[in-house]
Amino acid sequence: MLTGAIQINGKPVPSPSHIVQNGDLISHTMHRHEPPVTAEPIGIVHESNDMLVINKPAGVPVHPAGRYRYNSVVEILRSERGHSFDPLPCNRLDRLTSGIMFIAKHKEAAEKMTQQLTQRTVRKEYVCRVKGEFPAEETICEQPILQISPKLGLNRVRANGKTARTVFQRVAYYPPPSKPADSVDIKGQDAAAGAVPRDPTTGRRTDGYSIVFARPLTGRTHQIRVHLQYLSHPIANDPIYSNMRVFGPDLGAFSSSPTSDETIMERLGRMGKTEAAQAVAWHEEMVGDYERKKAEKLSGEKCEVCGTELYTDPSARELGIWLHARRYECKDGEWGYETGLPGWALPEREEEETVIGGETVVREARVLGDLERALEETTLEEKKA
Repeated sequence: MLTGAIQINGKPVPSPSHIVQNGDLISHTMHRHEPPVTAEPIGIVHESNDMLVINKPAGVPVHPAGRYRYNSVVEILRSERGHSFDPLPCNRLDRLTSGIMFIAKHKEAAEKMTQQLTQRTVRKEYVCRVKGEFPAEETICEQPILQISPKLGLNRVRANGKTARTVFQRVAYYPPPSKPADSVDIKGQDAAAGAVPRDPTTGRRTDGYSIVFARPLTGRTHQIRVHLQYLSHPIANDPIYSNMRVFGPDLGAFSSSPTSDETIMERLGRMGKTEAAQAVAWHEEMVGDYERKKAEKLSGEKCEVCGTELYTDPSARELGIWLHARRYECKDGEWGYETGLPGWALPEREEEETVIGGETVVREARVLGDLERALEETTLEEKKA
């Protein structure tokens, strides 16, 4: 009150003994700190009188939660369209995930879309970037999933979990760049003569990365991420399920035993807010001490206004994971929406070889249109066959 933060009718309160009258407007200025999010705009895929279909950027939570309020999809849309706009999200994406979301403009539209989603009459397709050489053939994972720790947002494959089914199809595999023949690695060995790392069971390469399409047929929390980890091909920058400091060198591949759960949760709990952010925040609904996101590090400075310890801004890479909701479509063909491929799903180097539908295609440049057309042509050929 003494600083003028509390006002009546737009004017500072003259004294604590001031008597409030009927019709007075009391306002309070609040100073708060909120984690930064990407400046990438929320893309509009489709808009009608009933529904807004958006392309959510990675790193932005859907709802206000924890220390996030105005830096959320709901509040950003309200800010852009006026406070009378009441966005009603119909599907949910993790904060770190990007892609298609349905935002209803009124209650009836929200109920209709939510019903379609819960009754599983909607086909979903995600694209992800995973570690190693994913199998070229279609791969189906039907391992049940159990939530191990609600506080940490940790889920694992367990026999007593809920049924879950995901269909995976590799789009491309990119081995790491070859080293020059005269280069020498840090161990003094000839890099060119080094053996290619391969899985001893499957013979597939464990280095490089694959671009994979994922079609979840059920809707469990972290379903795609957990199934990919189980298949030994976790999302390459997943802060939880691809973290060797948490799961060990095998990253929990083909593991359904609960014996290591306590150890894993203990490791997650120990990972403090000051450590280097190789592990990004893993769940937007974490509470208490876990609201301090791993994408942030203490800067050593304090806010001049309130004395709160300040955090450094996370890099763009730390704001999301390589998982994108690319396509949603109704099974009866009434509607369907899709986005382009994110940059991380495209070839990184010119003259890169992309394997699509079993054929090797040389890309002269990192052009979205070419890759998109090739994918569509492959899909059409598969349907004809």
